[in-house]
Amino acid sequence: MHLDMNKTSVLLIEDEPKVAASVKKWLEENDFAVELAPDGAVGRHLSQSARYDMVLLDLNLPFINGYDVCKAIRTAQPQIPIILVTALGSVEQKLTGFDAGADDYIVKPFDFRELLARMRILLKRNPGLPADEESGEVLRVADLELNTGFKTVTRNGISISLTAREFALLEYLVRRNGRVASRHEIVEYVWDVNFDTGTNVVEVYINFLRKKIDRNFEPKLIHTKQGMGYYLKVQAG
Repeated sequence: MHLDMNKTSVLLIEDEPKVAASVKKWLEENDFAVELAPDGAVGRHLSQSARYDMVLLDLNLPFINGYDVCKAIRTAQPQIPIILVTALGSVEQKLTGFDAGADDYIVKPFDFRELLARMRILLKRNPGLPADEESGEVLRVADLELNTGFKTVTRNGISISLTAREFALLEYLVRRNGRVASRHEIVEYVWDVNFDTGTNVVEVYINFLRKKIDRNFEPKLIHTKQGMGYYLKVQAG
């Protein structure tokens, strides 16, 4: 299949034919170019053989489950937005999905308008898409550097690979200039106002960032203000 390169390309990995057909039709009506993979093995293969702007991924897939497909895609393409679209909606399943590298999670049945809104939020932050300010700006805290145009991160000159969601969270914390961000504020900015705040996804993502940004470096930059939230700064003393 040859996708229209003038349109935003989506890899849809979904094994239920009716669901796949309806999502594909709806996306194409909204001016997306869609390639469909009917199982996990085909989905993983396509993700490695072509470049897409976004992946919509089911979890209950034949041959290779969605978590493993997600990990494989994320390893090969750290910046590509991945949304899990699945009937598995428990907190544990969501967190496992995020841990596998997903940027967002929408539970079936869903409203197509909500899916579109979530897609647009992630696509705005995807460095693979044309941007008004391709070079962006460089944000610095100590030896940490973020390039907002190319979505690159280095610390002490060492390149650090972040997912689109991790980058959005890190950029948000950096831009607050050391001020504390509450969990609600983080969810509202990094996800969206409709996100289920009953999960501990913020804590999970803060831990992801700490492992990548702080674990092997000094000084530590990401801090917790108990009962209030998180902030990023060089601690005095």
